[in-house]
Amino acid sequence: MLTIKSIIPSPHIEAEEIGHYVGQIVSVHGFVYKIREMSGFAFVLLRTKRTLLQCVYDEALAQFPLHALKENMSVVLTGEVVRDERSRAGAELRLLRFEALSALPEEPPVVINQKEVAVSLETLLDYRPVTLRNAKERAVFQLQAGLCRAIRAFLDKNRFTEIHSPKLVFSGAEGGANIFALDYFGKQAYLTQSPQFYKQMMVGVFERVYEIAPVFRAEKHDTSRHINEYTSVDFEMGFIESFYDICRMETTMLREAFDFLREHYEEEIALLKADIPQVTDIPAIRFDAAKELISKTFRRAITDWEDFEPEEERLLCEWVKKETGSDFVFVTHYRSSKRPFYAMDSAGDPQVTESFDLLFRGMEITTGGQRIHDYDVQVKKMLARGMEVSQFESFLMAHKCGLPPHGGLGLGLERLTARLLNMKNVRYATLFPRDLHRLTP
Repeated sequence: MLTIKSIIPSPHIEAEEIGHYVGQIVSVHGFVYKIREMSGFAFVLLRTKRTLLQCVYDEALAQFPLHALKENMSVVLTGEVVRDERSRAGAELRLLRFEALSALPEEPPVVINQKEVAVSLETLLDYRPVTLRNAKERAVFQLQAGLCRAIRAFLDKNRFTEIHSPKLVFSGAEGGANIFALDYFGKQAYLTQSPQFYKQMMVGVFERVYEIAPVFRAEKHDTSRHINEYTSVDFEMGFIESFYDICRMETTMLREAFDFLREHYEEEIALLKADIPQVTDIPAIRFDAAKELISKTFRRAITDWEDFEPEEERLLCEWVKKETGSDFVFVTHYRSSKRPFYAMDSAGDPQVTESFDLLFRGMEITTGGQRIHDYDVQVKKMLARGMEVSQFESFLMAHKCGLPPHGGLGLGLERLTARLLNMKNVRYATLFPRDLHRLTP
């Protein structure tokens, strides 16, 4: 009879914990990141899943020749842990033995073991599976993962339920032509632009829901701020009194997320020289007032009363930073003609909506607001826009059966990361970007 034994713990230790093993012989696995040869000895940097571990090769101690180690080789290094306060880990590994786990059929196409990968953005993305191995490039996405960890923890703590909505849908949530169509067993289907419909439906189930997932926009933009697939952080909450409840929730979420990064990602923050803002209260300004302020302060003619130009977002954030010290600003009450059909119009002025955008260091990162929860009001607005109500029966089913006052937001994870790190192009903060020109790797 086959006996299933208990799983034996790995004999390898985590590099971050090496300081607990001073005086002991241990094994650590990773990739040889860089070898710096000296006279009679060498420094070997081992790239592990989170950090770089300094190892020392001494001809008098090591039981293998230095030339057997190759940069980028995956290995298990065994040695004695020695205290060294100058090291990030507080200790280093004096090498005794090593085991090669992989050969190197060819040299990497770009140099990855310097402080930065000194290539163009196109080359950086072309060789993404390799360039991400650079410590600084990798740290961007460790920090991004930290944001997701912190956001999930915050929303879980505030009684939100995580959902996973379909990415193949019967129609677009935002409407318009900016939607990827595909054949679905002989029927027309689309890649989702947003989990909006499902978030609203699920408010009637869980009251508070969230999702962190990809969305798709078939926009033919070729700018530094747009990509065609991005990660959207969405939440929706019921029984709100106004859309300002959403703003307050996002403010607290960002405050706690940034505090979490400072506590748990100190090494990545230092490596990236990241300026993590202290979030207290975020100021708010109405859209029309913001347009007039920008025009008056910076002597710019207003050419579009429906939306901001990118330069206007930058100038507004510049003014808010100077006047209040905040890196963020909520812009509220966008015009109804600019917002989707499910946005609630303001009671006092139906030409504007109970909605907002959040701008961060010169760029919009969030769109949100209060939704229409009344069935008759929603149908009336759809008919006024010439929409075919029968095509939205499953969405409107939730309204027919009763929804509470509710609202929510969608936050672009890549844009948030890019602005947090003051990157000029959102692609630097996107793991594998998809845009007009790029479908690989």
